[in-house]
Amino acid sequence: MGLYPIIPSGKGLMKRAMMLVISEAFERHQLHRLEANIQPGNLASIALVESLGFRLEGYSPRYLNIAGQWRDYHRYAITVEDWQ
Repeated sequence: MGLYPIIPSGKGLMKRAMMLVISEAFERHQLHRLEANIQPGNLASIALVESLGFRLEGYSPRYLNIAGQWRDYHRYAITVEDWQ
């Protein structure tokens, strides 16, 4: 067993955590916009942000270099008006 406990998937924990972060960002910190950049093949993360009201805004080719390889990303965003 590693340093971190095994967190079960499919329990809605990440969605609840994201809801808390988004609420904190918009309400306490008065941010207007949040973005999430996700690799196109990461279907679980795409489903998560879409379920929270993020919308697809664009495609960023060769956005981030991971392990020596440039990766493409989809750019999602939500504004405080979308959240309310």
